Order: sequence, then structure tokens, then C-alpha cells
Amino acid sequence: MSFIKRALLVDYRTKSIYPAEITVKDKIITSIKKLSVDAQIDKGYILPGFVDAHIHIESSMLVPSEFARLAVVHGTIATISDPHEIANVCGIDGVHFMIENGKTVPFKFNFGAPSCVPATTFETAGAALDADQVETLLKSDDILYLSEMMNFPGVLFKDEQVMLKIKAAHKLGKPVDGHAPGLRGDQARQYIEAGISTDHECFTAEEALDKLKYGMKILIREGSAAKNFEALIGLVNEHHDNMMFCSDDKHPDSLVQGHINQLCARAVKKGIDIYKIIQVATINPVEHYKIKMGLLREGDPADFIVVNDLENYEVLQTYIEGQLVAENGKTFIERKKCVPINQFNCKLKKPEDFKIEANGRDTLPVIEALDGQLITNKLDLKIPVIDNCFESDTKNDILKMVVVNRYQNAPVAKAFIRNFGLKSGALASSVAHDSHNIVAVGCDDESLCRAVNLIVANEGGVSCVNAGEEKIVALPVAGLMSADDGFKVAEDYTAIDAMAKKAGSTLGAPFMTLSFMALLVIPHLKLSDKGLFDGTNFKLLFTPDLKKV
Repeated sequence: MSFIKRALLVDYRTKSIYPAEITVKDKIITSIKKLSVDAQIDKGYILPGFVDAHIHIESSMLVPSEFARLAVVHGTIATISDPHEIANVCGIDGVHFMIENGKTVPFKFNFGAPSCVPATTFETAGAALDADQVETLLKSDDILYLSEMMNFPGVLFKDEQVMLKIKAAHKLGKPVDGHAPGLRGDQARQYIEAGISTDHECFTAEEALDKLKYGMKILIREGSAAKNFEALIGLVNEHHDNMMFCSDDKHPDSLVQGHINQLCARAVKKGIDIYKIIQVATINPVEHYKIKMGLLREGDPADFIVVNDLENYEVLQTYIEGQLVAENGKTFIERKKCVPINQFNCKLKKPEDFKIEANGRDTLPVIEALDGQLITNKLDLKIPVIDNCFESDTKNDILKMVVVNRYQNAPVAKAFIRNFGLKSGALASSVAHDSHNIVAVGCDDESLCRAVNLIVANEGGVSCVNAGEEKIVALPVAGLMSADDGFKVAEDYTAIDAMAKKAGSTLGAPFMTLSFMALLVIPHLKLSDKGLFDGTNFKLLFTPDLKKV
């Protein structure tokens, strides 16, 4: 296959834009010729393709092959993909599933070896990866890096298993991704000096500058739940050499709307130089992770995009190794069949399983969810007591939250949460970072039970119940993903999201926020299947039945 493409070339090396002729033969750019200013050319500007520098494909609720079909429409050609989520459910088999499914489509998935499976010992996961297993993964040519080292206390205190994983990556010449929310000063320095090169968890410019000072590369994250673009984008002006864009977690409804192209458009509106934007969105991740993606050079794979303009970044065409994979909002990547992989061993629940006895108490620690953030606050609030049982207080937006162990039958862990806004019904999900037990929030035990049982019956999904209405988006692949058409999954997710908001939720992405309420490695208060957890001091506070540890 060979062709010639003529359009305006955005040359980030010379920081110039000029008419150019790009010749492609056998998937490779064989020549790039500068044309005269009056040469006849096609509409648009040619750029390198976009790269998401850190994403969990699982968060899109799509298998990699379906994710690719949606992403190429927005000019995304490659991802730095951490299969941490499926590894927590299915172990190494889950990692191999993602790699092999990704190979079925023309897209450049670049997977890492999950470093923290499970993330902590304070929850029940479906699998565990020790240092030997991680090193085995790292030896594979399909694995480009060690995924985010969330166990930052383990790094600071030089935990043996943690240090062995980092050492293995360094020995094999592969970078180590970081995850260090709020780490500053000497602790940040120690963490970085352990050989950890990136972080996507900065909430403030001050925190990012602290880490940049010690040589770390900072990823500007803008996902469906965590949004740090506004806080960090100004740093690109001076630190573009050491910054990248990423989503981290992106639900299907927002992926349909846009991807890294949206961040480029927003950066332009902030007055960021277009060449710095291109460097952050494309060049830096390619060079940092040494991924096999073309950067518009002779001899490179023919990976590039054509955008309508350099303000809105509306993508006209996406090429991967010379193949036109998307044009004018339409994907040309064909759907692929896959055989689901899963681990689910959980019986249906009864409403009484969700009761919390007060036993003379009237106050409890309450999780405060924050819209657009993964961190939570810890509140001590008065909870209504009826017949010696704590109950949700919809008037004051204090709702019952539960985590149900999906790997074995065990007592339901319970707590209370604020800021979900539900006035009736319940939400539940088997997408619950990082161990992916079932997490649910609701106004009453009956609704909670119905929502949870929908998940159990389908062996994974996101559900919403309200009065007589029930909806579920089934996720039979590890309880995290659907193998159905990605655009249909996005449509179904949009409908269930609307149902949650109709029930009163005031959150921008209620299911995404819910999925992080069991993420123990992000402070300050979270709930695992083993009880209420203090993420600041890294210890369990209460048992599943809310009795003090």
C-alpha cells in the first residue's frame, strides 16, 4: 500500500508550518517534501498522532479493541496502558488478555507490568503479583514499563518486594511510573530518587513544581473523575519538556465526546504555544516510553493525523502505519470477537445484610466525596438511628455505602458517605478500584440490595435502581468491561448516568466517583471489603460492621 498526502505540515522541530508532500509506502514514511506556498494541497494540518500517557483501558468499560475504535476518531494513535485493574481480578491471565485483544486492531497499545496487585493488604483482591511475576512480565517485549508504584510508603520505607520490582525494571531498562498524591519535600525527593520517573496525581501546581524540581515528569490528568488540567496547564509554558497529557480513567460516554484532542484545544485557549502543546500531547510520551510510533520523520511508521485547525483540533483523518483508521468522525476499525475472562464468586444478598447496628452510638466517621477528585474528606457526623440501626439521611445527603466481596462470601462492609445527592434508590458497580469488589451507595437497604444483586446476577456491571425502575450495563469481561460495540456501550452508559442524576445525584460522573470510594491508596477516608480505612495513616479504623478495630 502506498499513497501521497499533501497538506499543511506542522513541523514541531523547526517550529514552522508549510505545505508538504508526505509519501507513504509499505506502512513507512519514505519522504517528506516541502512544497511551494501556492501548491495545491488538501484541507487541514498534519500532526503526529496523540498519545494518552497514562490510562487504564478498563475504565472505558471497553475491551482494548473497542476502545481503539472510539479513540482513533479523536486522533489518538497510542496509549500508555496500565492493566492494573484487570490484574487485580484475573492476575497475569488478565494482563495477557489485554495484550492479545489489543493486537487484533491497528492501534498502538503499550502495556505496563502492574506493580501493586493488590494495592494494599487491607482489601480482598482476585489475584496477587509478587516481584518474580512482575519481573517475568517486564522481560516480555509486550511490556514497556513498570506501572504506577502506588505503594509510596513501601518505597519510602524500602519494602523488599517493592524495591525488587523497581530494581527489575531498572535492570531491564524500562521506566517506572509513579503515583504519589500529596507527596512533597523530602519524601517526594526520596520517592523520585528510588528511580520513579512520572506522576499523574498532582492536585496543585505547587506539588507538581516540587516534583519537577527533583527531576520527575508530570502528567496533566483530565479524566472522567479526576480533573487536574486547570491546576497544572500553566506549567507547560516553562516545563513542556517534562510534561504529558493523560486521562487515567475515562468512561465511555466521555470517550465518545473526545480525548487528548480536547486537552489540546483547551490549552490553546489558555494561550499555550502550539508547538509546546504538540510536544506534551505526542512527542514526550513517545520518547519517554520509547514506543514504536512514528513522529513524522522519514523512515518512521506512517502514524499521523490531519486536523481541521490548530484551535479546536477537530480530527479529519487518523492514519496508523499508513492505514486510514478514522475519517470525519467515523471509525474504520472493524469489531473483533473476544472470549470474556472473569472471576466472580458471590451469592445474592438480602436487605438485612446491609443493616448497621448503632449500639448506643449516634455519630460515625463519614466519607465526603468531592466532585472531580479522587481524594475524600473525613467527617464526623450524626447519623439517624431507627430501631437501633443507622439509616441514610437523604435530607442532609448522608447515604449508606457498602462494599461486597465478589471473590468469596463474606460480611458486607458498611459506612456512610456524603455528597452523592441521591434522593431515592441506589447505585452499584463492580468497577471499584483497585480490587473491584462491588461498591454501592443508596438511600435504603432494599434499594442497595436490589442494585447489588443486579451486579451479582450479571457477574459484573454498573446498576441503578429507583422505585420500580432498574438499569444495568453488564460488564462480563472481568466485571470491568463489555465486549459489545463501544458506541452502544457509551449510549447505554449515558442512559444509566442520566438515571442516576434523575434520582438526585449532583456529581458530574456519579459512577466514576463511586468507583474510587474503595481506592485505599488515595486519602483520606475510604471503604474496603475489610472495613473503613484511614488513607492518611494507612490503617483500618472499623470492621465491616463498623465496630472499632
